[in-house]
Amino acid sequence: MTCSCLETEQIRYRETNKVPHLYFPLLEETGLIRQAFSTRLGGVSTGDLASMNFAINRGDDPANVRENYHRMAGALGISEDHFVLSQQTHTTNLRVVTEVDAGKGVTRERDYTDIDGLLTDVPGLVLVTSFADCVPLYFLDPVKKAIALSHSGWRGTAGQIGRKTVEKMTEVYHSRPEDILACVGPSICQDCYEVSADVAEQFQEMFPEDEWNAIMIQKSNEKYQLDLWEINRRILLSAGILPEHLAVAGLCTSCHKDLLFSHRATGGRRGNLCAFLGLLSN
Repeated sequence: MTCSCLETEQIRYRETNKVPHLYFPLLEETGLIRQAFSTRLGGVSTGDLASMNFAINRGDDPANVRENYHRMAGALGISEDHFVLSQQTHTTNLRVVTEVDAGKGVTRERDYTDIDGLLTDVPGLVLVTSFADCVPLYFLDPVKKAIALSHSGWRGTAGQIGRKTVEKMTEVYHSRPEDILACVGPSICQDCYEVSADVAEQFQEMFPEDEWNAIMIQKSNEKYQLDLWEINRRILLSAGILPEHLAVAGLCTSCHKDLLFSHRATGGRRGNLCAFLGLLSN
């Protein structure tokens, strides 16, 4: 099975063990990580959640969700007790993950809340964050061998969670921003993302006026079309990520709602996609 409509210059599609998923060549070429961004395909969930749903709070049978994690774990070549899940509430809170966190959110209960970003330097663990229009941010420091995943909706983007993730990697792992590879994953595009003036104003305060036209378009109905891809790109560059170390997937969840879950496109009748990122064991 092929799905070329989900490929762009910066992100590619593949199937492993009959589980379709997306990956970033920028990260893959290092040979240091296992990675995936899920699609709606290859799972066992049904109805609005069909079929690779990873949400446990949207009415799915827990057995279906667990089987979906099991299938993705198989595609990544690990067991699901190596996953570590975020607990997202649109904050900019980050958690440093260690061996004691293995399995949390899938095979073990989480003992943390309000975590929208995860970091680790432990090989074998796989960080997991969930999405259905918000922006996935992937990070890899190939020098210090550390990784991070962050969930950046408009609130996280306004709070510059991308910058905070880079700063946390610098603090904890002594990463240099110029060494870090960063990727902006599949999420809602500007054409599909209308926001109110009060949301737009937060970004107008973040950027000088001569940059507003690059990140938003004002509409005749006094709403705005917001470009979360471009805003996150600019945040990451300003945090010290080099242009050649930055990939933007350019793939819209709303435009591809039959293949990717989109909250906006379905009026909330959807499951969750997930980003997966782990360091390979030595």
